[in-house]
Amino acid sequence: MGSKREKALSRQMRKVILVICEGETEENYVTLLRKWYKSPIRVISRVEGSKITPSLVENRTRELKISPHDNVQTYLMYDMDVEAINAKLRECKAELLLSNPCFELWLLLHSKDHKSAINADSVIKELKNSTSVWKNYNKASFSDTQKAFLKDKTEIAMERAMRLKEFENPSTEVYKLIIKLIDSKKES
Repeated sequence: MGSKREKALSRQMRKVILVICEGETEENYVTLLRKWYKSPIRVISRVEGSKITPSLVENRTRELKISPHDNVQTYLMYDMDVEAINAKLRECKAELLLSNPCFELWLLLHSKDHKSAINADSVIKELKNSTSVWKNYNKASFSDTQKAFLKDKTEIAMERAMRLKEFENPSTEVYKLIIKLIDSKKES
């Protein structure tokens, strides 16, 4: 049985999830996750993969800590289309949420099970043709219909993503963040 001091410290400890990403689509999606899971997610977007460094990740993580007891879990959500950037991402102390070739593959997996190699332009074309929900897909924002579709089909997208081979084309690890959010919600 823990002491009163340990209990007080655990109550004061905040759990914060930091997601660093490059694109607007990723930022919009993570914002949806924050709303759906009512989770303390902070997003730092528009950080180009070429500018990512271990010190940048450590500094951003440290900035979020209010007390030394805070638990900040950092995730890097990037596309795997540039090998030099992939190497930089792997040097950072953070969980990688990489998509190969691009984040839109994660969106596509909500509509269909895609297993063959594909380039980023073709993923977007496939997405727009996969179902009427995505016909007018715009990277800058999701329509209300698209938001509802994503929420409704998350579980099947996760199952499809887990069956893909990590880091290969196609693959996406976005599901790992959702698993973390589900687990965190159970702990609360």
